[in-house]
Amino acid sequence: MKKIILLVFITLLNINLSQAQDKINWLTFDEAATLTESNPKMILVDVYTDWCGWCKKMDKETFTDPKVIDYINSNFYPVKMNAEDTKRSFEFKGKEYTEATMAKAMRVNSFPNFVIMDATMENITQLPGYRQPDPFLKGLSSLVDKFSK
Repeated sequence: MKKIILLVFITLLNINLSQAQDKINWLTFDEAATLTESNPKMILVDVYTDWCGWCKKMDKETFTDPKVIDYINSNFYPVKMNAEDTKRSFEFKGKEYTEATMAKAMRVNSFPNFVIMDATMENITQLPGYRQPDPFLKGLSSLVDKFSK
């Protein structure tokens, strides 16, 4: 009986551990800025709004794909940024921003929009619009190949 209980416990523990690792490790903008100082990596900023149906579809379908999760967590500091949030503020390059003012500074006008930054926090490009997992991975990998060498 003890062996069965132990086996069930280990199985449940493994399920919980695998679930915890099966998601994108989203950061705030300032957390990503701090991390890239000590361990340089490109930054993927998911600029979204609460009302955006395509943003929710990305969250539900693309950002739950195991290949997408692994690729983003391995190659980027991923950031979620609400383009309409005027409450949370942070400092970037000597200026104070909210998520809304940063989205405007990045010239994001449609949602979802993915701003790709290099390890020095300079904007490289944007990938606007909803993308299914495979096309999204192709776009990201071509940028990583081009800008991280």
